[in-house]
Amino acid sequence: MFWNKINTDSGKIENLLSWGVEEIFEADSLRKKLLSGEKLRVKFGVDPTMNTLHLGHSLPLKKLQQFLDLGHQVVLLIGDFTATIGDPSGRLRERPVLSRQEVERNMKEYVRQAGKILDTRKAEIRHNSEWYEKKDARFFMELASQFTYARLMDRAEFKERIRSGGNVTMAELFYPLLQGYDSVELGADVEIGGTEQKFNLLMGRKVQKRFGLPEQDIMTVPLLVGTDGEKKMSKSYGNFIALDDKSNIMFAKIMSIPDSLVWQYFSLLTDEQPERTEERRKTAGTDIFNHKKDLSQLIVARFYGEKSAQAARDEFAKVFSQKGLPSEIEGVEGAGKLIIETGPGLNVSKSEIKRLIDEGAVSVNGKIIKDWHYQLQSDDLLKIGSHKFVKIK
Repeated sequence: MFWNKINTDSGKIENLLSWGVEEIFEADSLRKKLLSGEKLRVKFGVDPTMNTLHLGHSLPLKKLQQFLDLGHQVVLLIGDFTATIGDPSGRLRERPVLSRQEVERNMKEYVRQAGKILDTRKAEIRHNSEWYEKKDARFFMELASQFTYARLMDRAEFKERIRSGGNVTMAELFYPLLQGYDSVELGADVEIGGTEQKFNLLMGRKVQKRFGLPEQDIMTVPLLVGTDGEKKMSKSYGNFIALDDKSNIMFAKIMSIPDSLVWQYFSLLTDEQPERTEERRKTAGTDIFNHKKDLSQLIVARFYGEKSAQAARDEFAKVFSQKGLPSEIEGVEGAGKLIIETGPGLNVSKSEIKRLIDEGAVSVNGKIIKDWHYQLQSDDLLKIGSHKFVKIK
């Protein structure tokens, strides 16, 4: 097939190695392989611990697509087995344990949503239950015997958790070994991950070495800061922009980011030339509102096309600049319920809606609500934050 030919264009390779990359280990090795015309197996693994991908996930997926465009074999690994353990990376608390049914529902959504960025028809889609469900206790004991407790505890998340009186489960200790063994089964030459994955990615090299295989090169991508301007984008923090958000909602959410994030978002989430983004930054001064609208339109167009992106921009002007209402308002069953009880039906957690109420960012029929126990009535128009409108049924 035509995409099997390996492209060794040095300019494209340098772009692959530089755009949206935090660190490469080892860069010279990877560059040499890319220039040689060798077909590489490039792995990116994701655990289906939720049913929503967001713009932060788009960074490693776009990097995977870059490898695919050069003709390499990319592997999207769905960690349906490891999802039942939970990756401890970046976690100061244990992850909740998921049922098999939850994992199966989530992984179907992951593949569908990943297809918005990655050509999943050409990618190899694998699941690590393929091999782990065939392993016996002896295998896991032999794998564990290759590494020491001290080495596995040598990560910041575990040290901080212990210092604060928390627990580290044996399953969490085992997690990086399992992620590393995935690379053995897949014969990975390269693995991509976020910066918080560095411990696990390096562990993959060690596991491959113990099994007598060449060590994979690793590439980390930056963690996208969420809409709060502070923490990494995460559904857990409620500061995410979902790949499945409707075009007008996505536009409005991007418009809500702090001005300090605009240039990072231009750089990581659009295909605009760096020179043009730098020109914007130098000339924007303190007023970057119009640049933010351009940013929102570029990102929305990436997922929905130019026509929908322009419509979303027009809708934003109508709702936020002219104080109008959206042309379409979602209906949610909530009559007779407390406002916080309705939160989960709005894809907003109870804690998040409480925070927004305290900040004066929730209104009913145009009146700001300060009472967590406010009871909703049929036909109430509920506004949450700056971009979400719902009609109560």
